[in-house]
Amino acid sequence: MVIKQTEAWGTRVGLILAMAGNAVGLGNFLRFPVQAVNNGGGAFIIPYLVCFLLMGIPLLWIEWSMGRYGGRSGNHSTPFILDNMTKRAFWKYFGVFGIFTNIAVAAYYCYIESWTMSYVWHSLQGTFVGLSQTEVAQFFTNYVDIGQSSTGIPYEAVVFYIACLALNTFILSRGLRGVERAAQIGMPLLILFGAFLAFKGLTLGTSGATAEVPDASAWDGLNFLWTPQYDSLANPKVWLAAAGQIFFTLSVGMGTIHCYAAYVRSKDDIALNALTSGFTNEFVEVVLGSLIVVPIAAGYLGMDWVKENAGFGMAFQTMPFLFEKWGPVLSTMAGVMWFGLLFFAGITSSLAMGTPWMGFMRDEFGWGRNKGAITFGLVVLALGLPTVFFFQYGVFDEYDYWAGTVSLVVFALAETILFAWIFGVHRGWDELKRGADIELPVIYRPIIKYVTPAMLSVVFLGSLFTPVGNEWQDAFASLFAGNGWQLDDSSLVNMVANTGLNKQIAAAIDVEQLQQLKDRKFYTNMARALLSLTFLGLCALVYVAGLRRARNEQNTTNA
Repeated sequence: MVIKQTEAWGTRVGLILAMAGNAVGLGNFLRFPVQAVNNGGGAFIIPYLVCFLLMGIPLLWIEWSMGRYGGRSGNHSTPFILDNMTKRAFWKYFGVFGIFTNIAVAAYYCYIESWTMSYVWHSLQGTFVGLSQTEVAQFFTNYVDIGQSSTGIPYEAVVFYIACLALNTFILSRGLRGVERAAQIGMPLLILFGAFLAFKGLTLGTSGATAEVPDASAWDGLNFLWTPQYDSLANPKVWLAAAGQIFFTLSVGMGTIHCYAAYVRSKDDIALNALTSGFTNEFVEVVLGSLIVVPIAAGYLGMDWVKENAGFGMAFQTMPFLFEKWGPVLSTMAGVMWFGLLFFAGITSSLAMGTPWMGFMRDEFGWGRNKGAITFGLVVLALGLPTVFFFQYGVFDEYDYWAGTVSLVVFALAETILFAWIFGVHRGWDELKRGADIELPVIYRPIIKYVTPAMLSVVFLGSLFTPVGNEWQDAFASLFAGNGWQLDDSSLVNMVANTGLNKQIAAAIDVEQLQQLKDRKFYTNMARALLSLTFLGLCALVYVAGLRRARNEQNTTNA
């Protein structure tokens, strides 16, 4: 039975911008440059582009196809989209990842988003004027250390976090039109701000060189990022990093694309829409993302400094200091544009994270938009406040690892197997072609069936059994020599066992350090418990929803 949809996208442009906004997020500007620097710059580009073609595009097509297919039967969230594609009831519990991941990621993602709100405010206030690089970095440290803010706003991080969640909740309560409108405003402004900052990065050249760093040049940053190195093709570490970045940058393996696509009309194009949103994301990431942080930092501090200090915090701990070198007016503009860009990148993604919950609760329990949006905001607030109050104890990092990394890979691998091998690649290909405005390359049929699942399996196994130091060549040499496979503390196996933390506790040199490490272990386990309870709670809701569906079908049959 086909169920009439109560909501639909207003325009094709709005849909594409919303989909692109879902993909274009903080990772495009914060994670991509860091991953590129840490993996050899140009050495990262070739594996990254190959992973986009062989894993990114297939996953986009898979998720758009699954979403529209489920939407025709009135399903707007992954548990019953997956359930609709197979007769095996357990698949809907894999679909729980498509709700869980969004709630858990939103819990800490909105915290980063709130930093950008705060930094826009402080850029306008002139907070960073006259501060040294160390003082700008210390400002961020104080900001995330609750109660240490010196800006006159008590518990500033909490205030901005709640304000950010409230804004997300309000827009979500407007339904698809609210999300679409936010994307129509946010995406053009994001690209405009990014283009201005990229222009500054391109034209800085050697003009930023100082007496302390006389050989500093923005061109060194550009050359480092854009000079291909073919020896990277034999380095498994770079391939895994590139594959991981594809997950982050395209927002695949989360369930948001399924939910958005579920509101597409049954004969509307999805093949070209998926490519358009995917390539829009790649333009923003590869072009704009690579032309801002790295070249500007290299232009003032030198490429050697960038290589040694590349990290997520550069955006907040370094960029405000560098912008101040542009004079009072331009530095304020640059600060507002940079953090405004990050805010728009963040909110267009976080809004997408609310739609699977809202779609599920509307479909299964009849909840309206306001009730769905408010409950999403409250659940995220309850789950997210520990990342704010206990940021220094690693709660934020735990959420990011389990929800923002492991869950993505598990769900993407499961949905690919379902689509290609259980639902069937032939049926899936026909679904993808329905209403398509482009001729699909036939080569992607075997890629979707064989290559993409194989690459996802390698990514999962690579995360499960990461070798010491992430040195894969040494690990294989050790294995073949009969010396075994030594796991790194960052491997999934050792993360579960808290191996790294236990080593640090055993090596503690004084009582104070020992207590700090024990506290970190306590909050680490607390974070995992909260995530586990959230997942189990969602499984229980899906179970109840399944019973309600069975009862309704029985009543319909009896009638």
